[in-house]
This record gives sequence, structure tokens and C-alpha cells, in this order.
Amino acid sequence: MTRRLAQVAKKVGVSEATVSRVLNGKPGVSRTTRQSVLTALDVLGYERPTQLRGERARLVGLVLPELQNPIFPAFAEVIGGALAQQGLTPVLCTQTKGGVSEADYVDLLLQQQVSGVVFAGGLFAQADEAHEHYHRLAERRIPVVLINAPIEGLDFPCVSCDDAVAIERAWRHLASLGHERIGVVMGPSDHVPSRRKLAAARSVAAATGGELTEENVERSMFSLEGGQAAASRLLERGVTGIICASDPLALGAVRAARRRGLGVPSDISVVGYDDSAFMNCTEPPLTTIRQPIEAMGRAAVELLCAGIQGGSVPPDELLFEPELVVRGSTAKAPR
Repeated sequence: MTRRLAQVAKKVGVSEATVSRVLNGKPGVSRTTRQSVLTALDVLGYERPTQLRGERARLVGLVLPELQNPIFPAFAEVIGGALAQQGLTPVLCTQTKGGVSEADYVDLLLQQQVSGVVFAGGLFAQADEAHEHYHRLAERRIPVVLINAPIEGLDFPCVSCDDAVAIERAWRHLASLGHERIGVVMGPSDHVPSRRKLAAARSVAAATGGELTEENVERSMFSLEGGQAAASRLLERGVTGIICASDPLALGAVRAARRRGLGVPSDISVVGYDDSAFMNCTEPPLTTIRQPIEAMGRAAVELLCAGIQGGSVPPDELLFEPELVVRGSTAKAPR
């Protein structure tokens, strides 16, 4: 008990006597200090006293599928900063191969009595994956906000970049440069954002007088190596332009072209998606679709805070406008 008091007091910057008063429900402690002590208990992994367990912590789970893709740390930075401004403490939960599963993280967050959870990518975006842990959150009435894909059958609010607009802008950009043989590299077949991007690609191809044939559609895991393998197959079929569902996939496509002795953009044009960190520093600098990360992250926190405060939050999907950022990886189609 003495060690716990000392650790909590050190973390909050108050005396052990103050911590003791909070834990024993004694008066003489400000509301802010009291809340800081309770939050420190949660962060350090200590159980709250029985009489305080009914109160939810000022913790918010921030669940990410990975950290290798720079887009996810970027979302974490924006969301974490916005949560801190609201007096909430983000708990970062990121999956690693063979590590803690997303469902296990949800169980852990529930044990810590979190105030809410933000999912910035994850199993909810894969239609064929198990979604039981999301239903557990709904049953416990924990406010949840999703980023970039809704879950069918659950009324969670969602903040998304408009996939249809993103792909339309990428396709029309390549078409304006004279590309007629355009291929796409998407995520797995059950990945909801990739499904929406693919539907948009077929629609804009038809609208511009062309066609996206099945042989010019490749699916891959979201990695540079996956993008390289998928793009290699498209290059064998003679495409001159490739639109990818993420920046790492696009960098893989650039590598695939170079391994075949092709120039980017002199022989092959490549368009990415996200405009994650350092895409203007690649060689060539990557033409890509920019997600409005700042606006999306702050909107997600606003929705979550409204739910935490007991307000009515419509289970709608807010669509944010993407931006085409033209750099050096696209040029006129070769003759």
C-alpha cells in the first residue's frame, strides 16, 4: 500500500497524504487533483478502491493496426493531442504479429474502465473478421468512434476520407495525362475501404469512356513488398499507370518498375494514397491522395467527447474531402 501511494503521488506531483485522502474518499482535495490521482491509478495498473470503481476513468483507448505505415502514427499524434486538450489520457494499443490481439486490447480497456475508444483502422475494416469485441463495447455503452470504415449492424459514429472522390481524382489525373491502361493495387478483398475504392475506380473508368478489367485489379497486404509483387503482375500486363490504396503499396510499385528496368514516371506513373510522412522526399517524390488527418482526427475526438458527456451522437459517417497532391511520380503516358 505504501509503495502504491508513493508511486501515485510521484506521478501526479502531490503528497502521499493527498493520495490517501482521495483513495479513502476524504474531503479537502480539489476535483482536478482527485481526477488526476484516479487517472494515475489506472495508468499504473492499480485497481481503484471499491467505492470508486463505479466511476469511469479519464482514459481513452486509441487502437491502431500497426505503426510501420506512417499514417497511423500521424493519426495517433493528432488524436492524442486533441484528447489531452480535453483532459483525457490516450492509451495507445497497437497490434504486432504474434502479440496482443485487438480483442484482448478491448478486454484490457474494459478492465481499466475507459471512457471511450477510437479505432483508427483495424479488424472493423475487414468484413470477414470477427467483430464480437466491438459488440462488447456496444453492450457496455462505451462511446466508440471509427476512422475510415463503418461496422455493419453497429451504430458507431465514423469519420472517413471519401474513397470515391479520392479514386476519381487519381484516375482523372492519370487519364488527363493520356494513360489508357490503368491498373489498381487494393487491399484484401474483404477490406471495406478497398472495396469502396475499387467500386469508385470502375465507376470513373466507365464515366471517362474506359474500363477497369479484372486482370488490371490486384489485391495485396498493405506493405511495400506486397505492393511490389502486385505491381509486377500489372506491369506484365502492360499497364502504364498504377493507383495504389496506400503509400507503402505505391513505393512497392515504384520498386517493381525499377527492377524491370522501367523509369518512373517516364515509363510508368504511380499514384499513392494517404500522403504520409516523407512522401515528398522519395525519389521521385510521390504523387498521392492526401487524407485530411488533422481535421479527421479532431472530428473523431469531438464525436467521442460528445458521447462521453452523454450527448446524442448520430451514428453517421462523416466524409472528409481528400486532396490530390501532384509530384514527380506521374507524367504523360509513353507513346
